[in-house]
Amino acid sequence: MDLWLIWLITAAVLAVAEIFTLTAALGMLSAAALVTAGAAAIGLPPALQFLVFAVVATVTVLFVRPVALRHIRQPQAARFGIEALIGRPAYVVSEVTGRGGRVRIDGEEWTARAYDETLVIPAGTTVDVIEISGTTALVYPRD
Repeated sequence: MDLWLIWLITAAVLAVAEIFTLTAALGMLSAAALVTAGAAAIGLPPALQFLVFAVVATVTVLFVRPVALRHIRQPQAARFGIEALIGRPAYVVSEVTGRGGRVRIDGEEWTARAYDETLVIPAGTTVDVIEISGTTALVYPRD
C-alpha cells in the first residue's frame, strides 16, 4: 500500500474521531495527516513525511487550535427575545405585589409579580426586570 494512502486513511480516521470528541485537537492532527498525504504523494521520503507531519501538527495545535477554541467559546454578542428584557427598567402601570400587577417594558405591557413576595410596589415606580417566568416579569424596585 502506498504511503500517501496510509496518511489519507489516518487523516480520515482522525477526522471521524474529532466528530465524536469535539476537542479540535484531533481535527488539527487530521489536517496535518492530510498535508503529509500530499507530501507523500509527491514522493518525499518517509523521514521527511514524518517531519512534515510533526511540523504541521505542532503549528496547528499550538497556534490554530487556541484561536478556534476562542471563537467557539465566545459569549453570545446580543441577547434576543425575553432574555433581552432581563435587567431592563420597567414602569409600574398598576400596583405590583407578590401575586400580580402590570408593568410597561419598552412600550409593552406585561403581567408582573414582585421578586420579593412581601413587597408592594405602587403604580408609577420604576423597577428592574430580574427574571421572566413564562409571560410574567419578576421585578424589583430601583433604589
